[in-house]
Amino acid sequence: MSVISTEFEFTLPIGYRDGDGSLHRNGVMRLATAGDEILPMKDHRVQANPGYLPVIVLSRVIVKLGSLDMVTTKVIEDLFTADFAYLQDLYNRINRIDADDKVVPLQGDDAMGKFGAL
Repeated sequence: MSVISTEFEFTLPIGYRDGDGSLHRNGVMRLATAGDEILPMKDHRVQANPGYLPVIVLSRVIVKLGSLDMVTTKVIEDLFTADFAYLQDLYNRINRIDADDKVVPLQGDDAMGKFGAL
């Protein structure tokens, strides 16, 4: 029986700078659940602007970013676009299933996806 990884460490290309000036680059993202993708659809921000969906989903699945107590939608909104794109790609890679029903392993930066595929 193989063990499936449910959490994945990452390092942001640039990093999130908080209000105190501290830079947060290292974090952990967990696999998404159905609820992580379904429940944000009820959020008024997504209903008004469907492009906001990735912001909410990422805030739900990023369980750690540097020394922050919590990763909120505000944190995701304040990321540099390079970091936001990196997290979208990471989300798609770790949540993609291959033909043998196995989670596709992270192997470098060659496996890129589109968050809009949700």
